[in-house]
Amino acid sequence: MSDKSDWILYVCTFPPRECGIATFTKDLTTAMDKKYHHSIKSKIVAMNNDSTNIYNYPEEVILEINEDDIQEYIDAAKKVNDMERIKLVNVQHEFGIFGGEYGCYLVAFLEIITKPIILTFHSVLPEPNDKLKKIVQDLAGKSVSIVVMNITAKDILERDYAIKTPIEIIPHGIPTVQFCSSKKEKIKIGYPNKIVLSSFGMMNRGKGYEYVIEALPKIVEKFPSVVYLIVGETHPVVRKKEGEQYRNLLEKRVKELGLQKHVKFYNKYVKLSEIVSYLLASDIHICSNLEPNQVTSGTLAYAMGVGRVVISTPFLHAKDAVNSERGILVEFRNPDSIAEAVIRVLSDTNLKEQMEKNSYSYTRRMTWSNVALYYMNMFNKHVKFSDTGETPLPKVNLNHLIKLTDDLGIIQFANNSLADVTSGYTIDDNARAMIVCCMYHQLFKNDFVLKPIRTYMRFIKYAQQKDGRIFNFVDHTRKVEMCDWSEDAHGRAVWALGFLISSDSLTKEIRDGGEAIFKKAIQIMQNIRSPRAVAFLIAGLYFYNKSAHSKEIIREVKNLADHLVSLYKDNSTGEWQWFESYLTYSNAKLPEALLFTYLMTQEEHYLKIALSSLDFLISLTFDKRGFAPIGQKGWYFKGGFKAHFDQQPVDTASMVQALMLAYEVTKDEKYKKFALVAFQWFSGRNSLNQVVYDETTGGCHDGLGEWAVNLNQGTESTLSYLIARLAFYQR
Repeated sequence: MSDKSDWILYVCTFPPRECGIATFTKDLTTAMDKKYHHSIKSKIVAMNNDSTNIYNYPEEVILEINEDDIQEYIDAAKKVNDMERIKLVNVQHEFGIFGGEYGCYLVAFLEIITKPIILTFHSVLPEPNDKLKKIVQDLAGKSVSIVVMNITAKDILERDYAIKTPIEIIPHGIPTVQFCSSKKEKIKIGYPNKIVLSSFGMMNRGKGYEYVIEALPKIVEKFPSVVYLIVGETHPVVRKKEGEQYRNLLEKRVKELGLQKHVKFYNKYVKLSEIVSYLLASDIHICSNLEPNQVTSGTLAYAMGVGRVVISTPFLHAKDAVNSERGILVEFRNPDSIAEAVIRVLSDTNLKEQMEKNSYSYTRRMTWSNVALYYMNMFNKHVKFSDTGETPLPKVNLNHLIKLTDDLGIIQFANNSLADVTSGYTIDDNARAMIVCCMYHQLFKNDFVLKPIRTYMRFIKYAQQKDGRIFNFVDHTRKVEMCDWSEDAHGRAVWALGFLISSDSLTKEIRDGGEAIFKKAIQIMQNIRSPRAVAFLIAGLYFYNKSAHSKEIIREVKNLADHLVSLYKDNSTGEWQWFESYLTYSNAKLPEALLFTYLMTQEEHYLKIALSSLDFLISLTFDKRGFAPIGQKGWYFKGGFKAHFDQQPVDTASMVQALMLAYEVTKDEKYKKFALVAFQWFSGRNSLNQVVYDETTGGCHDGLGEWAVNLNQGTESTLSYLIARLAFYQR
């Protein structure tokens, strides 16, 4: 099949050229191509710094411009206009990478371009002179939109430059990194017993490293195990002009102060993986930049993004990002101020740990997957792409599920991505986990899930009592909590056991073990009336009957389904097509249960109510922006208002499953399309435009609040994501 994707063209520096803008653009385009690769492709116009330098560019670089040759700007612009697949041009702007005074040659390029232009400013200088102001105004005037990375930059453009072009704030991107302590990475880089301070970036005199070195004697006196890592090679432009004068000056001062054991230079251009490793090994990251008007700092963003305390001079970006909850701002060129701040953080473990957590939390919206989403939302305002639907189905990853599982079962909660053993275990979670692993085994025939399947089944048996009731909670001491029996949890266990019994890829020994627990559990079905518990029972009986083929089971399902039908008739009106006078959690399980009933009985009235209630739920939870489940803070009562937050992954998963079953039953494509949209809630098509699923861990965050994602990756959320993901394989 020929590639008919649309192109977004980025004008920028690009690797292998060693430059911060090149690294930024590579990370951005990688995130864009990963998220939208079946419909959108990133292409590059690479800026070269002189005609003698030749770079071995990758294939996405389709044009090159020598920054000092204005004719090359003009020629490149004409070629861009002739390429129909290029739908939009994004200039990643830094004054030092374009030729002419203040980069004015770029204006000639933009004047010729006939495609929509979006300009991303990495530097915004306050109080410009007339020449600089005029050039920035010309650049803005050729653009349909401008991107800056914080509110300060936006304010400067509007106040000092009188820019009228729409300005959007999209933060500097950061890699998605699991929050963790520095111990493991310290061992990895060879400093297992050290307190590690770090600074990184291309070395130049504006970094202010000499003031950190001057601060070290006081710090070392208090903390003798401190080592300060200065990571990064000298900037190529600086090296060309003055060689290694600045580095030599720093090394000389280290020797004068007798700090050779406490300061280490890593003179190399570091890859992203190395940057992350050094930052994770750090106890404190120091940004000692000397330019007060620096409006963007990738090093600052990266350090906060891995959850490290940042001590920084008060340049503009730092003043926006660093506050007393996430780090400390220190005075420019003041070693005493730096020393005082470092000593304060290292002297208070609780303060340090809280600052780390706050920094990590603050930066979750800045991960590259989120930044790609923000850029695409902006691009869509100006261009009608042929197809901007992102790839909806990431690779199935059970790593986090396995990580949360011990020899008893799957643990209920997590702190960030680390299992919280003290939270105990629930039937709800172990039932879901068993379903996930059974689905996985059916699809991929991978026997590594057999061990956890047996673990989850043993847990359900452990929680089952002589009368058949299955109690929900087991504490961390492995005591079954029997003060309150949950109909919903019992029903969910029946659903999981029925699914296991129907999984013909599993051994007879496993299925027989599940059937023994199942038969004991369904003896008390007549006592269960909770609508969702009834729905779970119907699902379990449906799957069980795939192997049992029992008329008695069908009669039981009809009795349960008739209870839901009676609830529907009692509560539904022309404008309220529902089983209750309110909507709460896992609502889609109710119409799904009637779809299962229809498949077993072929009686049309079950199908009619299933679809009318499902369509009603769709009307309340989908709009042009995507899917928004009923919020837990208030729910939705008939005659009242829908609560929008907190939105939970379990509700999204329930909707995906019901929609995919509706598609299987009716063959109506609208249900499959809605299912895909609902699934995209996990990948950022949601009320906050933030990614909920973490591809690096395989975990899912615990929902959307009004202002932020809940960063914990608990079991219910992770299993809900996996069930939703695997549902697309089932049909």
